[in-house]
Amino acid sequence: MTATDTHRAIEAVWRIEAARLIAGLAGLVRDVGLAEELAQDALVAALEQWPESGVPRNPGAWLMTVSKRRAIDLIRRNERLQRNLVELGHRLDLEEELPEVDEIEDDLLRLVFTACHPALSVEARVAMTLRVLGGLTTDEIARAFLVPEATVAQRIVRAKRTLADRKVPFEVPQGAELAGRLSSVLGVIYLIFNEGYSATAGDDWMRPGLCADAQRLGRVLAGLMPAEPEVHGLVALMEIQASRAAARVGPSGEPILLLEQNRAKWDRLLINRGLAALDRAEELSRAEGAAPVEAVAGSGGDAERGKGRGAGGAGEAAAKSGGNAERGRGRGAGGGGEVGTGLGPYTLQAAIAACHARATAPEETDWVRIASLYESLARLSRSPVVELNRAVALSMAYGPAVGLGLLDQIVDEPALKDYHLLPSVRGDLLVKLGRTAEARAEFERAAGMTRNVRERALLEERAAGCGTGASEGVTRTSPAGTD
Repeated sequence: MTATDTHRAIEAVWRIEAARLIAGLAGLVRDVGLAEELAQDALVAALEQWPESGVPRNPGAWLMTVSKRRAIDLIRRNERLQRNLVELGHRLDLEEELPEVDEIEDDLLRLVFTACHPALSVEARVAMTLRVLGGLTTDEIARAFLVPEATVAQRIVRAKRTLADRKVPFEVPQGAELAGRLSSVLGVIYLIFNEGYSATAGDDWMRPGLCADAQRLGRVLAGLMPAEPEVHGLVALMEIQASRAAARVGPSGEPILLLEQNRAKWDRLLINRGLAALDRAEELSRAEGAAPVEAVAGSGGDAERGKGRGAGGAGEAAAKSGGNAERGRGRGAGGGGEVGTGLGPYTLQAAIAACHARATAPEETDWVRIASLYESLARLSRSPVVELNRAVALSMAYGPAVGLGLLDQIVDEPALKDYHLLPSVRGDLLVKLGRTAEARAEFERAAGMTRNVRERALLEERAAGCGTGASEGVTRTSPAGTD
């Protein structure tokens, strides 16, 4: 094996083992920042030794052993920790057997909750999660979110300092605290997925690497917390949304909206995995007393009755065609509601995504059911973004005038002041009603608000199309912004 091959092998091992390694070390030294430093020291040792000695048979165990040695050396040099030397010496005995799998999994779960602790800002939680659980470097995180590397590094340093200064315990919360903390964990993972699925800024419509990282983190969490319905709901939602990735981007990187996508390109394996996770989420929810999705969704009557008063709904409406409310979810639809009480927001959003996944053609989409699911979601997440999404669903189920009526009720919401999907969706509905001059102004306003180059080009194209009459806009049944 050449040195280059060895370095590639080390990178692969690090991506696989980093989270478990840091989790195991944090469980021993009770300090996430110190645990990461020890793990990084072991990585440096691997880079120095493996090119000559070769990759060991059990690279994860090798890294853990080296990390333990470094931990003991550090403790011996640090007078402040001398009082812990005897206790830790027993726990870090190099001759002891490696921890059992269950012990490692427990430490990993503790690491998840520590990295997403409420004491940290959302940005810090995302950076910490990608760093210690996703195995990404600060440079990779910075490039993914289009921010300076120094900014990411600073966030991580501050996060470690905050955890240390506040003496945040390395543990999984219990009782009532678990619900709020789990909501934070799920929200962080889905924020990562959302940024990958529809990039906030930059030249690319998608950043698939972030989607993959979020999906992997979600699957890990589902394995660690198999009895939590919302964990499976989030996994289902991400799997189904990610299944459309290959169909969402054209040959030149241009966005392709939901109703215009070639559904033969949708990944059936991911769809099936998502549907299986959704079934599991619903099963666990029913065991806790929740009504089945069929009962929650009803027959669409509630959505019809609600249209006059602006009853909520959410998730994929800004989905321009009902595609997905990725950004909407990140700003208000996801993460609400109590864990274990009824169908949670991620499970409901996954049920909405499943409606699209099960439709082999756009005209087969059950928009009445989607609109009703949105109303159920609104009861958990009373958010203007949720209402925006529901407006699209109602327009698809009952006509653009109905959707526009609801949209006009939230047009002055402060939370939507700089949200480009509001004028984007409004422009789409105006086009369908033949009010192309008004629609053009809305598309131009949306184009001026988005920071994503691909999205701006699509919105400008739609604005230009309005100048030739209603026919151009009518052919595009999806508003721009999400798919």
